Amino acid sequence: MISGQVYWWREAPVGSEPQQPVDPACDVAIVGAGYTGLSAAITLARAGRSVQVFDRQKPGEGASTRNGGIASGNLRPSHATLVRRFGEAGAEALQREAKLAREDLARFIADERIECDFALTGQFKGASASGDYEGLAREADRLRQMLGIEAYAVPRAEQTAFLGTDYYRGGAVRMDIGGLHPAKFHAGMLRVAKEAGASIHGETAVGRISPEGAGFLVETARGLVRAREVILATNGYTDTVDRWLQRRMVPVRSRMIATAPLSDNLMKTLMPRGMMCAETRKLHYYYRPSPDGTRILFGGRDGTIAGDPAWPIQSLRRAMVDVFPELSDVDVAHSWFGHVAMNRDNLPRVFSHQSKRYACGYCGSGVVWARWAGRKVALQLLGDKDAHSELDCRPPPAIPAYNGTPWFMPAVFAWFTIQDKIARRREG
Repeated sequence: MISGQVYWWREAPVGSEPQQPVDPACDVAIVGAGYTGLSAAITLARAGRSVQVFDRQKPGEGASTRNGGIASGNLRPSHATLVRRFGEAGAEALQREAKLAREDLARFIADERIECDFALTGQFKGASASGDYEGLAREADRLRQMLGIEAYAVPRAEQTAFLGTDYYRGGAVRMDIGGLHPAKFHAGMLRVAKEAGASIHGETAVGRISPEGAGFLVETARGLVRAREVILATNGYTDTVDRWLQRRMVPVRSRMIATAPLSDNLMKTLMPRGMMCAETRKLHYYYRPSPDGTRILFGGRDGTIAGDPAWPIQSLRRAMVDVFPELSDVDVAHSWFGHVAMNRDNLPRVFSHQSKRYACGYCGSGVVWARWAGRKVALQLLGDKDAHSELDCRPPPAIPAYNGTPWFMPAVFAWFTIQDKIARRREG
């Protein structure tokens, strides 16, 4: 039997917050109690602002406690694409900010004493096609020379020292990426936010936000709130509270499976370095060992937009067995999904619209970017000297014929699948 419970909730269950009265007025109202909203709340509350955070679910019930716990801070566009769009200096600035965001996450966890199994394990990225290996090698050289990151190519002949599979055509390693327990991390952030003085209102939906005088009238399920400032931190869970944002953020299901416990010998064979793992396929997968080193957690986009059908679980399992044939007879113990937020520019964003502030669009790399962007948007409200961010640019453009339901995702999923199959056949 496969449990539908999120694997991470076994050790850090998501719970209901004790209900407290909703204050009729505050300095800042934040919509969304995930990493982004809590990060903004911590920064603002510590600066002396009165802050209320609202979430229609239990705090953290969305992607913040469902993700893979890989602290990558990836930028989805390639370096060449970033150079075409922003120039060489702009591309380098974005990559330098990604490095700062990763370092800041590690510092935050240490400073706040958040016990979330954080470890800089490094990441192995596999070349799914022979031509991809050269690109990974060039990227490793660029990271080392431009940012001083320990990164290097791994030829196919040496691959099994890092990952116990012959599936890839070599790969690359970078040592500035690590992993954590995402639900424990959220629980730690929630504790810090409450200690800072922020009020957290879970299971309290926001229905409407209207301009009123120099601020906003926020209509919540438990009363009206007048706020001087509003931050939208809803990312892949954006609903009709902000239809303008909804037309720009596409919620994409990302599903994970967790194996049953594996033997110590098998884990050492398959994941000898205990690294976080990624690859170059268009419909790419990501995976890692569990923090206790007893299971493999394997994830990817599942291509559905409604219900919870069985076929995405089987598809994900087949992909896992393609990489690790030794797991063909191993049971899947858990399967769950959450929503990542994609946008047309494929970049995380911090921006303003009609005096509201936004931090969103992490494109599957929210463990690092969500906390960083939430802090940056809060610093902007405070007028702080550290508020500048390369993520702060124009809002992502709206998506034509899209109103919040990603009806086109099954077709996109199918097209990427076909492209990957063709590429694999060419590889023999």
